[in-house]
Amino acid sequence: MANLPAPAAAEPDRNCPLCPRLAEFRAQARAREPGWHNAPVASFGDASAQLLIVGLAPGLQGANRTGRPFTGDYAGDLLYATLLEYGFAKGVYQARPDDGLKLVDCRISNAVRCVPPQNKPLPVEINTCRQFLSATIGTMPRLRAIVALGRIAHESTLKALSLRNGAAPFAHGAVHEAGAIKLYDSYHCSRYNTNTGVLTPKMFREVFAKVRKDLGA
Repeated sequence: MANLPAPAAAEPDRNCPLCPRLAEFRAQARAREPGWHNAPVASFGDASAQLLIVGLAPGLQGANRTGRPFTGDYAGDLLYATLLEYGFAKGVYQARPDDGLKLVDCRISNAVRCVPPQNKPLPVEINTCRQFLSATIGTMPRLRAIVALGRIAHESTLKALSLRNGAAPFAHGAVHEAGAIKLYDSYHCSRYNTNTGVLTPKMFREVFAKVRKDLGA
């Protein structure tokens, strides 16, 4: 694996000030919903995992509310059901962080760790937060596979791996080589994508079936 530069920590501080717009949005959410997580969402899963899943950013009423990636919204329903089906998770997913669900040889993170307004981080915010994605990758010595959920996650992951976009263009179902790591592309498992038919559960499962086959049982 490439020797990637990494910050001192793989996770931002709870009151991370690096993206002023996101910090302000976070402060507004804390005032409105003081019982929610309303902070950068840390990666979920063991650093010794062979598989890393990279999403875009926490959803306002999903991970931003619960504090666990993809927990509490539709995207999590599809993602965790698929991980359970292919042996990358065990237990029962109940859309809350204390449901006891465990990941198996899998870790989940996001390209941007704080919830953005309208689920749309700005390019400068994606670039600023990439240091934490790079650090996350750098803390995973057994990493062999990354699943990027959506084009933004794909492009930010490429930059974290020091690869050019032109060398590995995003396409659902595509697999790219990055040294010892394979990068698998999928459309994001959002409700919008599934409702519009951009992504079907079958298409999503096929990506993880390919990962499961490549990593072995």
